Amino acid sequence: MTIVQALLGLLIACGVMLVIAWRASARRHGQATSLPRALQSLVGFVVNFFDTLGIGSFATTTAAFRLTRLVPDELIPGTLLVGLALPVIAQALIFLTVVEVNPVQMATLIACCVAGGWLGAGVVASISKRAIQLAMAVALTAAAALMLAGMFGLFPAGGTATTFSPSAFAMAIGVNFVLGALLTIGIGNYAPSLIVFSLLGMDPRAAFPIMMGSGAFVATIAGARFIARARFDSRAALGLTLGGIPGVLVAAWLVQSLPLDALRWVVLVVVLYSAVSLLRAGLRGGPAQAPAPGSAAFTPPP
Repeated sequence: MTIVQALLGLLIACGVMLVIAWRASARRHGQATSLPRALQSLVGFVVNFFDTLGIGSFATTTAAFRLTRLVPDELIPGTLLVGLALPVIAQALIFLTVVEVNPVQMATLIACCVAGGWLGAGVVASISKRAIQLAMAVALTAAAALMLAGMFGLFPAGGTATTFSPSAFAMAIGVNFVLGALLTIGIGNYAPSLIVFSLLGMDPRAAFPIMMGSGAFVATIAGARFIARARFDSRAALGLTLGGIPGVLVAAWLVQSLPLDALRWVVLVVVLYSAVSLLRAGLRGGPAQAPAPGSAAFTPPP
């Protein structure tokens, strides 16, 4: 069995366990999950489309739920995690299958990101969240400027490699561990992963299976904890899932079909969007996006 096959098997097992837990919770609490509203499924499609492009889904879904009042505020975190977990798994399954990347390096980086989320949380939590948001906003803006300069021939634009050099891999390990820790306080890992891996010489596409694999493993674990406590809106979560998976498929086709130069422009937009979001959140002292693994902070229920 190859490393990629093992990862795929683990992802599928996580998805199956989440579905089983979801069904068991419904029976245990005497709930029958009704078919979702069309609007709930539409929200799932749109937010997962953008999530697959690397923008993230939790902030946009939270905004949609609050605007439409589809889900009570206290149930939004659990609903997001449960409803978006399977689409994130779909993202990871697709990109692990179709995007070529060094499997040993990918598995190592996924493990480092997940470990950073659990082991580094205490250290990162001791630092001012606002300071980190502002620092990350400045860093992403500077990185985007370097990338833009490279796209105009003023600076190396990033590579086309699917394997890190030894020195770049060592740097990527440290960066991914830190990004995993930053997830716990609301700093998403998608945009930083795209920009760092690109500047380290890797094809931006190769970042997708790494960052989405990390998010998928953490999301299913976190979602299962909310399911166990029935702290989510099952109907809205089902809408996110049923609408989200088609959104993932459409966006994944777009990412794979784009030529590398066009994809770098997509990455640039994602990075600038994230930088502005972090800057606004840091200046007002609020969260950059709703708590969630993979693209934001997650605080599990007690």
